[in-house]
Amino acid sequence: MPSTTQPQKPRVLEVFLVFLRLGLTAFGGPIAHLGYFRRELVDKRQWLSEAQYSQLVALCQFLPGPASSQVGFGLGWLRAGWAGALAAFVAFTLPSVLLLIAFYYALPGLPAELADTVIHGLKLVACVVVTDAVLSMHRNLCPDRERQLLAIAVAALLLLTHSPWWQLIAIVGGAVFGRFLLNIPIETATPNFLIKPKPILSGIFTALFALMLLLLPLISDLNPLIAATQSFYQAGALVFGGGHVVLPLLESSVVATGHVSADTFLAGYGAAQAVPGPLFTFAAFLGADMGGGATITVAVLAIFLPGFLLLAAVLPYWQRVSAMSGARDALAGIGAAVVGILGAALYDPIFTSAAAEPEDLAVVLIGLSILRVARWSPLWVVVFCVGAGFVV
Repeated sequence: MPSTTQPQKPRVLEVFLVFLRLGLTAFGGPIAHLGYFRRELVDKRQWLSEAQYSQLVALCQFLPGPASSQVGFGLGWLRAGWAGALAAFVAFTLPSVLLLIAFYYALPGLPAELADTVIHGLKLVACVVVTDAVLSMHRNLCPDRERQLLAIAVAALLLLTHSPWWQLIAIVGGAVFGRFLLNIPIETATPNFLIKPKPILSGIFTALFALMLLLLPLISDLNPLIAATQSFYQAGALVFGGGHVVLPLLESSVVATGHVSADTFLAGYGAAQAVPGPLFTFAAFLGADMGGGATITVAVLAIFLPGFLLLAAVLPYWQRVSAMSGARDALAGIGAAVVGILGAALYDPIFTSAAAEPEDLAVVLIGLSILRVARWSPLWVVVFCVGAGFVV
């Protein structure tokens, strides 16, 4: 990592200002965010080497959680310690949180017909974006027949069941399938991040991650805030393969349980495509609908926390973890299961509640061509789908 004598406090301020600008301008979703980070922090500012950045990205894709936000957290940590990690998270996340909260509270003030049209357009945005995610993830995560069959089996299973526990079973089953039936090559060249391993600290982070994942479901009935924490923490802890996978996990936690209506849920997800920053800030919109105030804070912190705990526990040991026998095989199986989970959600609740008419399907197909053929930003998909709603 490039050395510098810059004092710690100015470094923290530097991290905050750089990530605030990224949080205000980084449109396009997680993959685009990684490109922004690389251009700004590797090429321009040389905070770390190309090899170190590539391995940080690989680690964050290996772990559950929001990959681009985990990379940002890691970059802040490597640059300015724990204060830098916190500064990067707050600066990159806060703009989209505020925008989505403002959208939620502005929506009821619109005339009823206008609000219905906007909501329907945003539901079509969700159709487009998730279809694109399923196609891209299928190509990247299911390159062979074994993983394609696993994805199909998981999708079929989830379409026949409606309990969120089946999603967890599918992820665990994918890991077992990959561990014993796949053989993914292991990369041996892993650069050092120059972070001194602290076994006690890593053990605390790992134990806290597991304890909250296991304990929160047992006490969720005690208080609405604990129930909200459990819903968002569980979703953040089980997201493998990309931010869009949070949609089925959250849907089973907040829509299937009656806390948020399906229309509001999909409208918020569509609105999240129109703002810069991480997709996980969708939690702020849901928190506003579930109670506002403290619920918003709990939702946002709980959905990001598990991914950050695991990154903090594993990053100093990544050279050892990446060489573990079977680790990549299990992750490959999980990736294929995730494609099936997202594929099932694409049909129900997304298409079943959003694309009921032939003209809706036409709008979705044109929106998909904007993303996959023209390769424009998802922001233009939002503009097109909402605009088409008014025309139709």
